[in-house]
Amino acid sequence: LPESKPKFNYYMEWDSVAAITITTYDNWLKNQVVQNSRKKIGLAKRKNVELKFCEFNDELINGILEIYHETPIMQGKPNRQYRTDFATAKRLNGTYLDRAQFIGAFLNNELIAYIKLVNAGKFMRTMGILAKAAHRDKGAMNLLIAKAVELCAQQGMPYLVYAKFNYGKRGSETLKEFKRNLGFESIIVPRYYIPLNAKGTLALHTHIHNDVIDLLPEKFLRFLLRKRDNWYEKKYMHLK
Repeated sequence: LPESKPKFNYYMEWDSVAAITITTYDNWLKNQVVQNSRKKIGLAKRKNVELKFCEFNDELINGILEIYHETPIMQGKPNRQYRTDFATAKRLNGTYLDRAQFIGAFLNNELIAYIKLVNAGKFMRTMGILAKAAHRDKGAMNLLIAKAVELCAQQGMPYLVYAKFNYGKRGSETLKEFKRNLGFESIIVPRYYIPLNAKGTLALHTHIHNDVIDLLPEKFLRFLLRKRDNWYEKKYMHLK
């Protein structure tokens, strides 16, 4: 962003970025956020959820590890960070520290959610946002997004970017709804693919550079995903 028009002569596909167009914090809160999300922001404050800027240190990493290790399943599939160790968590979260800031959501001095924001020049982007499932009813994620929008408005950042909006046939409708309710929209941008060797050229010509599973009919793919979710739920039930 904001480069949304193709200008290079490479193979290109359109990609969907989840972004909030920011003018002022008040405009976002009053006009871009749905009522239910506004209520959750207020709920977090009433539940005494406190936001703090966090230094990137061992205390923060240990707090993040508690979030990682809370549940073996996330969004219906194995939580990739469930068995992450301290060194790996530090490496994963330690990128772009010269232009990153961490904000933690605390309840009684317990880190229950956090967000990592990175200044990308023309926009601010999230590079980590996660909350404990046990405190999902506290509205901490909504409060963190609200703080991120406030910071963008203060710094004159025209966009807050939160990964993709549309993830294709396998995308989580729950995550999309969460983003939409907080004012994120799908902004289409060009994504270029440049083959580095003969294998890459063949992949582009045959259109198999994307995940082959996305070629399945959507209804059948959704059926398989439900079966997968049920299987993981039973497999990891004893770890919850």
